[in-house]
Amino acid sequence: MIRVRFEPEKNRTAAYDDGKEIGGCEFSPSGSMWTIDHTFVQEGYGGQGIAGKLVEEVVNQARKRGIRVVPICSFARKEFARKPEYRDVLG
Repeated sequence: MIRVRFEPEKNRTAAYDDGKEIGGCEFSPSGSMWTIDHTFVQEGYGGQGIAGKLVEEVVNQARKRGIRVVPICSFARKEFARKPEYRDVLG
């Protein structure tokens, strides 16, 4: 089973399959803003919606903390354009 975890000490969310890291969404914090720099999923795990869940968890954690998010990586930009429910955290 694939699990997504928020890892604030590493400035990212990460996806694990039975303990093996298979993806991540990395952000750079600056004051009350997080910039999503990179989102990736290991080969063989594409097409399962994992990257979207990684970005979603960053958004959820930002909401809880009153943080704005700037999507710089191409995947995160597409997710923000596709999902109007993310506009409340868009920086």
